[in-house]
Amino acid sequence: MKLDYDIIIIGDSIAGYEAALYAAQLHAKVALVKSQPTYQLNYVYPLRELSRISYQYLEMMGLGICDDQLAGTKVLKQVQQRERSLISSYQRAIFYAQGIESQFNLINSLDNLATQGVDIIIGTGEFANSRKPSFRVQGRTLRGSRYLLACGSVTKIPHIENLPTTGYLTLASIWQYLVSTNLPKHWVILGGLPQSIEIAQTLAHLGCHINLLLNHPTVLSYLEPEIVELLVAQLETDGVNVWREETVTQVRKIQGQKWVQLKDQTIETDEILIASQQRPKIDNLNLATLRIKSPGDRLTTNDKLQTTNPNIYACGDIIGGYDMDNIAKYEAKIAVKNALFFPKHRVNYSAIPWIICTQPMVAQVGVTELQAKKRYNKNQVLVFKNYFKTTTAAQIKNETTGICKLIVLENGKILGCSIFGQEAEEIINLIALAISQNLKIEDLENLAVAYPSCSEILTQTAREWSRHKLYKNHLLQEFLQSFLHFRREWKF
Repeated sequence: MKLDYDIIIIGDSIAGYEAALYAAQLHAKVALVKSQPTYQLNYVYPLRELSRISYQYLEMMGLGICDDQLAGTKVLKQVQQRERSLISSYQRAIFYAQGIESQFNLINSLDNLATQGVDIIIGTGEFANSRKPSFRVQGRTLRGSRYLLACGSVTKIPHIENLPTTGYLTLASIWQYLVSTNLPKHWVILGGLPQSIEIAQTLAHLGCHINLLLNHPTVLSYLEPEIVELLVAQLETDGVNVWREETVTQVRKIQGQKWVQLKDQTIETDEILIASQQRPKIDNLNLATLRIKSPGDRLTTNDKLQTTNPNIYACGDIIGGYDMDNIAKYEAKIAVKNALFFPKHRVNYSAIPWIICTQPMVAQVGVTELQAKKRYNKNQVLVFKNYFKTTTAAQIKNETTGICKLIVLENGKILGCSIFGQEAEEIINLIALAISQNLKIEDLENLAVAYPSCSEILTQTAREWSRHKLYKNHLLQEFLQSFLHFRREWKF
C-alpha cells in the first residue's frame, strides 16, 4: 500500500503548527488536518497587560477608594470617574487583544506552512477501521507512515445541579462573550488551572468583584508553600476572594441573577466561569479502533510520546498537564523526531520552565523542596532564598514583592527554582539553561548580570551557597582569618 505522507498531524493547537513546520524543515512529506483555519489565542495575556496599565493609571489618579469612603458629592464624582476609566480601559484591552489575535494568526499562518510544503486540510475526520491506520477527512482517505495527535483540550464540565440550565462560560467561550457584551461586575470562577488564576486577577484589575473557588486538584499544589501564600495574598489585595477546596453543591438562576451554593454559604453573581479541569479533544477520532488507551483525562503515552499504538504519537495537554505552549512545542519536536526517524528521543521535563501570568508572575523549573527531599537524602538537599526587596532594580521600579527559592544538592547541582516576582518569566530561563547544561550553583554566583536588573536576585541567592560552604568548612574559615590577620599585622 502506497503511503501518502511521512507524517500526518491532527489538531488545531499551536503545537500542531510547530510540529508541521519542524517536520517540513526535516524534508518530510507532511499533512496538517485542522478543523478551522485559525488558532485560538490565549487572550489572558493582552488583557492582563492592559489591566495592569489601567490599574496603575487609577492608582496614579488616586481613584482607588474604599467602600466606606463613599460619601459626599466629591467622592461620588470620583467613583463615576473611576467607572468611566475602567470602562475605557476595558474597551482598550479588547481592542488591543483583537490586534494581537490578528498578528498571531498572521505570524502562524497556514500560508507560511504551505510555502514550506505542508499540505493543509481543513475539516474534521476520524481514523478508519483497517489493519493499518488511515485517516478519513473531507471524503479523502489519508495514509501516513506515522500520525501525531495535537488536538488540545476542552473544559471538563463538573456535575453540578442546575448548571446546564443556569448557564456558564468556559475558557473557549469567554473571549467571544467579552467582545460581544458589557463587562459583568460579579463573577464566580471555578478554578484550579493557571488560566483561572490569571483571568481572576485580570478581571479584578478591570473593576470586577471576583470569587475564585480553587477546587482540588489545583495548580497551587505544585508550587512552593511560600509562593502560594504570597500569590494568594496578592490576589486578595487585588480584590479576588480566594476560596480553597470549596465544593459547589448547586447553582440556580433566580430573577435573572445567578446563585452559587457552597456547603454553608451562597454567592450571588452575574456570571460563572468553569476553568477547573480539561479533557482531551479526541471524542470523534475513533481512537478505540486503534486500541489507543485514554484513561481519565489524558492519553496514555510513553516517554517517547508514543501512544499504546506505536505508530500514533501525541503531544500537548492531551497527554496530561496544563496547557503550556512552551511544553507542548518541546513535546512536538520530540514526537516528530521519533516519528520520522528512530524512536530514541525521550522527554525530560527537568529543565522545562512554566509560568502563571499573574502580577507579579510565578515561574518554576525543576523540582520543589518537598519533591527534592522525597527523591534524595534530606541532608543532601540545600535550600537558598532571597527576596526581591534586596535588589536595586526592584527598589527603583518600586516592585519589591517577590521571592526566589533555589533547590540544590550538597555538591552544587541545581535541582529546581521557584520565583514569584517581576520579570520572573525571563529570570527562570537562565535557571532552565543552567539545569539543561549541568551548570553548578557557583556558576550562577559568578554570573555578572546587567546592573540594575531583576536577574540580580539569582546571583544574590546563589551567594548564599558560598556562605554555606564557608560555614561548613571550619578549616577554611580559620585559614582565611589567619591570613587576613597576617596581612594586617605585616601591612601588605
